Amino acid sequence: MEHVLITGGSRGIGAATVRAFAEAGYEVSFFYLRSGQAAETLAAETGARAIRCDAADPAAVLAAVEALPPVNVLVNNAGISHVGLISQISPAEWDRLFAVNVKSVYNTVRAVLPAMLARQAGAIVNVASMWGQAGASCEAAYSATKGAVIALTQALARELGPSGIRVNAVSPGVIATEMNAHLSPAELRELAEETPLGRIGRPEEVAEAILYLARAEFVTGQNLPVNGGFL
Repeated sequence: MEHVLITGGSRGIGAATVRAFAEAGYEVSFFYLRSGQAAETLAAETGARAIRCDAADPAAVLAAVEALPPVNVLVNNAGISHVGLISQISPAEWDRLFAVNVKSVYNTVRAVLPAMLARQAGAIVNVASMWGQAGASCEAAYSATKGAVIALTQALARELGPSGIRVNAVSPGVIATEMNAHLSPAELRELAEETPLGRIGRPEEVAEAILYLARAEFVTGQNLPVNGGFL
């Protein structure tokens, strides 16, 4: 049975991804940080292993991964956002966004890579965003972090491909998650109207794309948009 590790797995896209991989027959472990009750409920529901770990902390990630079975599939989903003018984000907030959204990917890849290299096999799927492709007004820091994730994905695909390790990304559009809870009903309606499919997305639809990339054995270095045609 293949083992998947999912960061940011207790809510939203992460929780949907935990369910998708569990239903597909994977052994599932997931990191969470603050949503303890949600993590426990999800673990009981799916049989997944819930691990409290700050993915932005390299020592914590190494310790957590060393206590797990070897990881065949890594899904980097941990992420936070910030809405506001560039003049309104503090240096500490900027650094925290990059720590959670970008450094966490480095931390987890570094932790799982030795076992993948030993097997000459593995799959890594990073969750980016369509705002990493196009940029979003009043979300400069978030957009910058997700653009970095896309670039890192493409670089790692070239670096790790000769070792049999595939690296891809998904870039969700507007998805019905807590991260978009700051949007008013009117704003959500407007975004749905701008989307060719005429609605916003569901976490389960992103999870399906992540599962596909985990299994697609001749696909690497790709960024799969899951945005209903928004871009």
